[in-house]
Amino acid sequence: MRIHRLEISAFGPFAGTERIDFDRLSAHGLFLLNGATGAGKTSVLDAICFALYGAVPGARQDGKRLRSDHAEAAAEPRVTCEFSAKGRHFEVSRSPAWDKPSARGKNGYTVQQANTLLRERIDGVWVEKSGRNDEAGAEIADVLGMNREQFTRVVMLPQGDFAAFLRSKASDRLELLQSLFGTQRFEAVEQELSRQAQTAKAEVANLTTRLDLLLAQAESETAALDLDPADAPGRDAPDALLAWLDDAAAAVATGRRTAAAAAGQHAADQASLLEAATARASRHAKLAAAEQRRNDADAAAPALAEQAITLGLHRKAEVLGGQLRAVESARGAEDLAGTALLEAARQLRSAAVTDPELAGLDLVDAGADTGREPEAFDSAALRNGLGQLRSLRAVLTERLPDESRLTGLTDRSSRLRLQLTALETQQRTGAAALDALRTESEALLTGIVPLEELAAEAQLRTKEATAADELVAIVGRYLTAEAGSSAIAERHAAARNDHQDLRQHWLDLREQRLTNAAAELAAQLLAGVPCPVCGSPEHPEPAPAAASALAVAEAEKAAQQASDDAEAALAALGRELAEARQDVAVLAAQGGSTPPEEARADAALARERADDAARAATDLAAGRARLAELETAIASAERAKAEAASGIAQTQSTIAEVDEQAKVLEHALDKLRAGHASLEERLAALTGTTAILERADAAQSALEQAGARTAEARRQLDQALPATGFSTEAAARAALLPAPEATGLEAAIRAGQDEAARIQELFAGEELALAAAERAAGELVSEAALEELQAASAAAERQSRDAELAAGLAENSVRTLGRIAGEYAELAAAGRAPRDRAALLGAVAEAARGGGDNTYRMSLNSYVLAARLEQVAVAASERLIGMSDGRYTLQHTDAKAARGAKSGLGLEVVDEWTGQRRDTATLSGGESFMASLALALGLADVVQHESGGVDIETLFVDEGFGSLDDQALEQVMDALEGLRDGGRVVGLVSHVAEMKQRIGTQLQVVKARNGSTLHISDDARA
Repeated sequence: MRIHRLEISAFGPFAGTERIDFDRLSAHGLFLLNGATGAGKTSVLDAICFALYGAVPGARQDGKRLRSDHAEAAAEPRVTCEFSAKGRHFEVSRSPAWDKPSARGKNGYTVQQANTLLRERIDGVWVEKSGRNDEAGAEIADVLGMNREQFTRVVMLPQGDFAAFLRSKASDRLELLQSLFGTQRFEAVEQELSRQAQTAKAEVANLTTRLDLLLAQAESETAALDLDPADAPGRDAPDALLAWLDDAAAAVATGRRTAAAAAGQHAADQASLLEAATARASRHAKLAAAEQRRNDADAAAPALAEQAITLGLHRKAEVLGGQLRAVESARGAEDLAGTALLEAARQLRSAAVTDPELAGLDLVDAGADTGREPEAFDSAALRNGLGQLRSLRAVLTERLPDESRLTGLTDRSSRLRLQLTALETQQRTGAAALDALRTESEALLTGIVPLEELAAEAQLRTKEATAADELVAIVGRYLTAEAGSSAIAERHAAARNDHQDLRQHWLDLREQRLTNAAAELAAQLLAGVPCPVCGSPEHPEPAPAAASALAVAEAEKAAQQASDDAEAALAALGRELAEARQDVAVLAAQGGSTPPEEARADAALARERADDAARAATDLAAGRARLAELETAIASAERAKAEAASGIAQTQSTIAEVDEQAKVLEHALDKLRAGHASLEERLAALTGTTAILERADAAQSALEQAGARTAEARRQLDQALPATGFSTEAAARAALLPAPEATGLEAAIRAGQDEAARIQELFAGEELALAAAERAAGELVSEAALEELQAASAAAERQSRDAELAAGLAENSVRTLGRIAGEYAELAAAGRAPRDRAALLGAVAEAARGGGDNTYRMSLNSYVLAARLEQVAVAASERLIGMSDGRYTLQHTDAKAARGAKSGLGLEVVDEWTGQRRDTATLSGGESFMASLALALGLADVVQHESGGVDIETLFVDEGFGSLDDQALEQVMDALEGLRDGGRVVGLVSHVAEMKQRIGTQLQVVKARNGSTLHISDDARA
């Protein structure tokens, strides 16, 4: 990687634009970057680092303070670096975020974001690669093969840091080495090993917990067996303990099973005795119940015989039940028919008095109202009258729609007349409205022409009014800025006078101090003794004595400080005055010098003209919209006028046609109404008359049919009576019983017969015969004896159940213990491999962490870094041995640290003259510088190799040369001269005077009040 050109603008202490031609500096291979303290030597290195990585090294990284405080307010800070690496040529230009003056920004400033431009020179043409900060940074890091931390350690060698690194503890070296060599992956390996060890340990703990739980289950399972724990093994021998528990539980289960068998046999014997006694008592109870039932049946036998006779007569009369019921039903129907005929005759007589439809029909007997029995109507006359009425009803029903149609025609005629009136009114109103619309349209057309001319200038007048308002505001700001600038100018003139007075006072005091120094020297002159200044033995005009030298020096220092303060204040006021004058000039260029009254008058006139044009435009738009509406309305009104005339003619024709149809229909319907208000009313009257005739006809027919049925029913009953043994209808009806009573008698007789048969069957059975024999022999069972047997059997049964339960529990415990023992053995066998793995992982993780058997307490990360440090020590020793005249080399040591501290990153210096090794802290100041420089160079070589072998062709070495004597400086310079091999360029950062004399090619940083500048001094070119 070689740097060709660097351009710095408004960055750090550099107020203007500084350009550095590194190709010119590279011509001699070695150049000196020098300047006064605070001039900006380190800022040159910061600019290189910022251009490449967008940040400066270490604590100096503060993006908002990278811009130079000496630069003009509007100057943009920017660093451009042209470099080459891996055979490619690049140019990167970066600008940090900064506050740019702006009239519209907050507090007068606008934040400008950081920006980057990366270009590559391809075939002699610059090609843009990226304009994004992150993309450009990634591209550069990929080309250089180093991040910012590595770049600042490899290309820019900070001696102060490496001196601290040389003397630091192993833990402090770890942080720097890890940041350079990126060994975080080995820390990740340590963490992964620790995680796996913890996981394996947790798995083993889980297995142990499960084994302990199985032992606890085994002990809990045998707790109810009352085992004697005196001979039981301890829990430290789990296999023996499980075997003992299994044997003891098996023994208890065997004993309990034997006891349960004996108790079961005793319970069976007691149950057999109780069963025999219970059966005998049951037989005797059944015998007593059967005897009681037999006595009750004998007592009920006479009543059952009488009930059987009554039921027999009922059965005979029941054979005539159909005929009896038919006679009774026929008589009832005949009585009802006679009553209905009387009611029909009464209604017919009443209707014949008032109904004109019945007036011409001779249907009712004239003597019917004398109270005699009704006589039959004349069926032919009745049915003839019914036919006439029904025919008339059909005709009226058919003509009913004509009456509705007549009503519709009348209603339609009324509506048409109303419609005709409305159309005539609409015709008159539409004609008046049409005349008004045409008049308004003609007036609008006349007024639109002048509005169009004025509205065409609306946009132009609005812009003129806006510009005039802005000019008024600019005039106001101009007056304010001009007044402020005048005030600042007065303060600046006063400050300039104060500064000139104070500076003159300081110069006077300095002259006085110099004069006083001559007087002091003159006071020491002796006659004939040569002057130490001019060498003359004669002293014709010695300087006169003056005030005290100390007082004059203090006064001069105070005056110089006052002059410097006044100069700083003058510079600040100068910058403020320049900014104020710039603001005044900008506002004047925008028209701010226009007289305020003229600007306000022009603005008012322009606003008035714009308002007139705007109103004209609004009125024009409204007029055009109204004209369009009027045109539409006129067209609609003309169509409505024509439609109204057509509607009037059509309506008049329709009214004449409807009136004629209604007149003809009214004449035809009037005859059919026959004096009624409507056809429906006459139809309703005919319906009532027809119903009266139909009821009379139906009543007469029903009476005739009922008489015939009654006669037939009596004839059939008279024929059936002799066969059943009854002489009369009354005798048969007396023998009949109600159905529930007959059913109850039949059930009682059947129940008595069934009971007698069952009793006979009971006494014929073996069980009652055995009970009778036992009673005869006196073999009876008392209730007390039976209760005693029941209590004994229940007690034996409880004892048997308890013994069986105890035996079952013991046997279940034996089975459970067997299962637990199997699970314990299986789980113990499965846990051996996890225990071994956990032990191995724990040991490996502890060793990788620096503990356990790791006697050096060196972690895996430290071990890898120790190998890198050993390479660094070898590379550093190659240079240190030349710088120290073959005396010193650096050596890595992994000696154990005191008090158990971590080891592995130790450094010691080997004195080849004495063969002794000693701590690096024992080196003198100059020796420490040489060792630090050698260490920095060696670390740069190793990091360069680790980063992919990037060729570092430009190298910077920072301060520290002032601690060397002449010989050591000569040896160090020889070593640095060796760095130029292969075309490498080395820049030494120092302000040591001897370095300026030894190195002819120099990049000088010149400090001034208005910022620093850069100059290249090349003696060889001169």
